[in-house]
Amino acid sequence: MPKKPAPATDLAPDAAPDTTGTRSTVRALLRLWPYVRPVRARLGTAAVIAILASCVGLVIPLVLKWMVDGPVADRDPAGVWLGALYLLLLGLAEALLFGFRRWLVARPLAGVEAGMRADLYRHLQRLPVAFHDRWASGQLLSRGTTDLMLLRMFLAFPLTFLLVNGVTILVGVGIMLVQDWTLGLVILGPAIPVMITCGIFEKKYSAVARRAQDQVGDLTTVVEESVLGIRIIKGFGRHRSQARAFHELSHTLRGTELRKARLLAAIWAVIVTLPEVAIGAALVVGAVQVADGALSAGTLVAFLSTALALRWPVESIGFLLAMSQEAATATDRYFEVMDAEVESPGGAGGPASVPGGGERGPALRGASQAVQALGEARLPAAGGLRFEHVRFRYPDAAPDSPPLLTDVDLHIRPGESMALVGATGSGKTTLTTLVPRLHEVTAGRITLDGEDITALSREELRSKVAVAFEEPTLFSATVGENVLMGAGAGAGDEELDRALAVAQADFAHALPEGTGTQVGEQGLSLSGGQRQRLALARAVVGRPRFLVLDDPLSALDVHTEAAVEAALRQVLADTTALIVAHRPSTVLLADRVALLSGGRIAAVGTHHELLRTSAEYAHLMSGLDGPGKPGGSQEGDGR
Repeated sequence: MPKKPAPATDLAPDAAPDTTGTRSTVRALLRLWPYVRPVRARLGTAAVIAILASCVGLVIPLVLKWMVDGPVADRDPAGVWLGALYLLLLGLAEALLFGFRRWLVARPLAGVEAGMRADLYRHLQRLPVAFHDRWASGQLLSRGTTDLMLLRMFLAFPLTFLLVNGVTILVGVGIMLVQDWTLGLVILGPAIPVMITCGIFEKKYSAVARRAQDQVGDLTTVVEESVLGIRIIKGFGRHRSQARAFHELSHTLRGTELRKARLLAAIWAVIVTLPEVAIGAALVVGAVQVADGALSAGTLVAFLSTALALRWPVESIGFLLAMSQEAATATDRYFEVMDAEVESPGGAGGPASVPGGGERGPALRGASQAVQALGEARLPAAGGLRFEHVRFRYPDAAPDSPPLLTDVDLHIRPGESMALVGATGSGKTTLTTLVPRLHEVTAGRITLDGEDITALSREELRSKVAVAFEEPTLFSATVGENVLMGAGAGAGDEELDRALAVAQADFAHALPEGTGTQVGEQGLSLSGGQRQRLALARAVVGRPRFLVLDDPLSALDVHTEAAVEAALRQVLADTTALIVAHRPSTVLLADRVALLSGGRIAAVGTHHELLRTSAEYAHLMSGLDGPGKPGGSQEGDGR
């Protein structure tokens, strides 16, 4: 069953540390500029139009002043109707301008979101396997969906209206001060308390918003794993425990969202109450002045109308700040992934990328170069697949733990197939992942036909090396598309049929739509043996020069295994192969056998030679391997 996700703070060990208390919201949001720059003209135009629309709205109180002090005071019905027409036209102009602004930003911002999502997906494909081992899939999924939706909403509304409302407030306050400066000072009274409240709110809301977005990632992970592992959940009757786990995370997220709501309610209470009190005070003071004849009724109406027109820009500050903080945390989460170091392209002169640790340090590079020089001095250039003093430890292993592979020396000659045997947890699978550079060696080197794999680009390397893992992964595509994924451009039905025949996967032709049948998510509509045979077909379809197979026949019955082995021997005759094996029948496919024990290659020979000379190998082949037996893992996590 998929592992239960860790708490949000542990899901992304490579993520930037939580600095919500000290980070700058503006600095975080400025990282969006490369994506916004191509549409800056339309966004700028939209902002100018929105400012113009808001200023049009502020003209309405001035028209009211003219109407009250003019036509109304003079009892002029024609003037009142003219004023009403002016108000109608101003309102219509304001509505049209705001509608035009929304039309301007809709298409470009949808493009910005799509571009960011495409960049994130492309980046995820280039990140090393070690990164994906550490990150929960739900966290990555939430960054590509929920977080990007928040960013689009921020660019569409808060980004513009923080500017628009700020300008509107400044213009409106200026108009009020010009009309009567004493009433203007009354209105400005709450400004300082409101600004202090906004500063406190911004700091607290930022931390809670980040927590909520991480918890959404946790919840997404649980839902995804429950769907993918539904057979296990039902098979073991664990639906109640999974429901409890979901409920707990959902309840935690609910609490965090309520905390956000309480913070937003608190700032709204301040932002709404204080200006309303100020408007009430201005009304009383203004009414007294009108009664004393110091202020015209039209001026008071215009002043209060302007103050009421500013209610929305002031009251919106709370949720605009909230949306800005959520956008800032979404930006941080997005760039936590985008800042992760991708695999180096490889090639001559390019440093190897160590997942989770950047480039190799000077000491490590020096050791690798020394080993390489020593190997070149004492060994002639040889073809095939060669491991030279390979050492490996996982980047996330404890600093004081010994490496999983300590000094692996192994040569698989051109056209030879080598079976790799060892106790459970000895590092066999890990060793196979080093060949296509799914993980990077810590020291030593691996060569293909005498050429260091780090001197090859990853694309070139992986075009030469085909892999099939014990746990086959199929995609939501047709059978043919899944298999031909391992072939070069231009491969067709002939190559597909040949690969299916080698893997004894002719069952594909009997599917409802033959090789055009959709296999469904992860191929779960097929049996384990069928998935494994399709994965094997994918590995051999491109006629690779080097083949790495990780116990590729473990899910097959005896008769199917024998048929696959017979066909596979023909393929192995034309390629250099490394085959992880647990059963004698698989071992017999290979020309020679290597025993991995204690992080080293303990013995190499034919199956019968090792049965005679190696007690540990004979023990492994007897099927009596168990905990504590020779050749066990050095770390307890051989992977």
